[in-house]
Amino acid sequence: MRLRKIPRAGEYIENRPTLAVVGGEKLKGNWQSLFDEQQPIHIEIGMGKGGFINEMARCNPDINFIGIELYDSVLLRALEKLEENPLPNLRLLHADAAHLVDVFAKGEIAKIYLNFSDPWPKKRHEKRRLTFERFLQVYKDILIAHGSLQLKTDNDLLFEYSLSSFNGFGMTFTDVCVDVHKDQERYPHNVMTEYEQKFHKLGQPIYLLEAKF
Repeated sequence: MRLRKIPRAGEYIENRPTLAVVGGEKLKGNWQSLFDEQQPIHIEIGMGKGGFINEMARCNPDINFIGIELYDSVLLRALEKLEENPLPNLRLLHADAAHLVDVFAKGEIAKIYLNFSDPWPKKRHEKRRLTFERFLQVYKDILIAHGSLQLKTDNDLLFEYSLSSFNGFGMTFTDVCVDVHKDQERYPHNVMTEYEQKFHKLGQPIYLLEAKF
């Protein structure tokens, strides 16, 4: 699907610095200053319109959340949700995942979520996958010791690739599931993204993978 560019989305985001940060380099090591409470920080990379991160923040007031999105026209939709229903433990970030070591200090993040990331199925695009080794190194650098990385996807090839990539990077698996919605006893509080709702209605299995460095 072609991304629809929303005029002045960048300007709208920049005018709301208390809710959405552009770039974020100046806050490196000091992200807790954006929140009322000093709590573990979880981030979602590629949050889309923000449905998942909003619900996670609402259900987990003891955790601070940051939703990260590269495209300002998409982040705008998440920002509008947050303005309609403000949450003290949720902030948004307009940034590129490849440069997060310039945004977060070592050990500043407790958990990372990758939800329905672009699978980049062609071999020549492997380096763009968010579970490629160069991204794993970024995640390792910003996570606390034993911090976790969680992936959810409908794409079996990305799931298999990520299993291999995590294993090759020496990560320890803490959870592997080939159909979250057929194992609801293990995931009674599963929060769905917009994509997950769509694929679940179509009967598509949702894969989950969680590991630690």
